[in-house]
Amino acid sequence: MRTSAMLPANCFKCAAVRAIWVTRLLLAASVGACAAAGPATLARAQAPGSVGPSFELTDHNGRLFSSAALAGQPYAVFFGFTHCPDVCPTTLLEMSNALQRLGADADRLKVVFVTVDPERDTPEQLQQYLDSFDPRIIGLTGSQQQIAAAAKGWNAFHNKIPEGDGSYTVVHSAYVYLMDRNNRLTGTMGFQETEDEQVAKLKALIEGSGQ
Repeated sequence: MRTSAMLPANCFKCAAVRAIWVTRLLLAASVGACAAAGPATLARAQAPGSVGPSFELTDHNGRLFSSAALAGQPYAVFFGFTHCPDVCPTTLLEMSNALQRLGADADRLKVVFVTVDPERDTPEQLQQYLDSFDPRIIGLTGSQQQIAAAAKGWNAFHNKIPEGDGSYTVVHSAYVYLMDRNNRLTGTMGFQETEDEQVAKLKALIEGSGQ
């Protein structure tokens, strides 16, 4: 695997536990700049049973990817960005570990990572970044308007914040949205949950969606 811009290529195999617990400690102390997981984020969650939006974006291989590609199967979708220092790599590490634990059942689930920073997150950047995680995770980017429309469909908040050195970060919702085969929200998953809790939710999503 190639080395990503933010993490060593072997991070999810060798440093996952350390990274997850360091991130949780930082977030508990309100140090993380990536996303807010408090009441403001909770208030923005879609209600269970909400229908997922239609969208057309570009995947990390540069190919068109539309919501039609998810029809008839369960999927999990997460909004973030590759320059995120904490929540995003932690969530992707946890999703990678969960997919490994699910075994063959993981192939019945799609996992989608949608950038909220399309200015920097080109398909090439997403491809390089996702090389550090489970290869079944699909990265999506697009225009600012396309990303905004997709995020709105899940009430996923994101806001660009300038930093003192002339760069910027993005504050965004930290949910993983769990969608059934009928494209309806069954619930959400967060980095605060244990790995066992996350795996149980994904297993229930897959089994509840049937085949």
